[in-house]
Amino acid sequence: MSDHHVVVVGGGFGGLQLVNGLKGAGVKITLVDRRNHHLFQPLLYQVATTILSTSEIAWPIRRLYADRPDVTVLLGEVTGVDSGAKTVSLRNGMTLGYDTLVLATGATHAYFGHDEWEPVAPGLKTLEDATTIRRRVLLAFEKAEMESDPALRDALLTFTIVGAGPTGVELAGIIAELAHFTLPKEFRNIDTRKTRVVLVEAGLRVLPTFAEELSAYAQKALEKLGVEIHLGQPVTECNADGVKIGETFVPSRTIVWAAGVTASPAARWLGVAADRAGRVVVEKDLSAPGLPDVFVVGDTASVMREDGKPVPGIAPAAKQQGGYVAKVIRARISGKPALAPFRYWHQGSLATIGKSAAIIDFGRIKLKGWIAWWIWGLAHIYFLIGTRSRFAVAWSWLWIYLSGQHSARLITQKETREEG
Repeated sequence: MSDHHVVVVGGGFGGLQLVNGLKGAGVKITLVDRRNHHLFQPLLYQVATTILSTSEIAWPIRRLYADRPDVTVLLGEVTGVDSGAKTVSLRNGMTLGYDTLVLATGATHAYFGHDEWEPVAPGLKTLEDATTIRRRVLLAFEKAEMESDPALRDALLTFTIVGAGPTGVELAGIIAELAHFTLPKEFRNIDTRKTRVVLVEAGLRVLPTFAEELSAYAQKALEKLGVEIHLGQPVTECNADGVKIGETFVPSRTIVWAAGVTASPAARWLGVAADRAGRVVVEKDLSAPGLPDVFVVGDTASVMREDGKPVPGIAPAAKQQGGYVAKVIRARISGKPALAPFRYWHQGSLATIGKSAAIIDFGRIKLKGWIAWWIWGLAHIYFLIGTRSRFAVAWSWLWIYLSGQHSARLITQKETREEG
């Protein structure tokens, strides 16, 4: 093994793909992450909506690399990068030297200047976010069952999702199914079928990155489930009592934010240019401007396609970027010629609406309905890590499909005592 030290910050799709791509390269790798697990984010909304448990979509990073002596895993939070000294600083005071640095630090929620909305309208990026949303959804029904004030009961049974991208659409569809089909027989004082699920989108259609015909299909499928859709009107206020959509106030005690993201502070760490979302504007080989030994991948990077459109912030894109940078590092270490610039291959866009409808956009080929739903499910099961997770998720989906019952409806957090 050589003395070349690669520090990778972030154990998401891009970071892990890079580490996997450097297997056998003869370098020392240190992987740093704020959490001890890799998270399969595309299914995070299913934890938030009681379909899957946390252990089915997350895996301890140490376990993934237990048989890789070249990989050292550290649980820590990066606070800064000194590109001149080629060091990374951690919050606990530790400093890591590097020969090559890869920042795959992801993104977090963006409230467009209204960060004070976050406590009442959590986003969905981590397991903690998912369990918080799940707790609030389930507690809303429990509180409504004991509430005698009709107006407050209606507010408790109104769920508002801000943002109609894939996450917002998927959350709205599952919450509607949960209220209208799963829970009605379990409550005595309320009729959960009267639950309102409100989906708000500032743009003119749901799923705006999809083809118009698929967007229209998704809207009809949501409306069939009873979801109320508000288009062309931004949310102008969020508080504990509800949301203001344009000039109309909607009493709603459960709000979920799915309207936007902002990148990690990587650009500030490096002192380089960033786009409006805070992403590092990288070179064609995904290195940071003026820093050839620093690479940025995934949601932290602003990467343009050959047609001038940005590479989307989705898992396949991050994996392609991580794999590409691994090849660049290998070529440099072995003295081989530089690789051609990174090219993104779009493998399609997918979104699901409830348990039997989905849309898939492969470009020329577009699918919708139950066939798309089965393809969507198979694709997600394929990309899960490990046979056990694939089997567990497939079984959970099959059980829900046949019985209509969600298996992860436990309220276990200690904080529930304070939320009553």
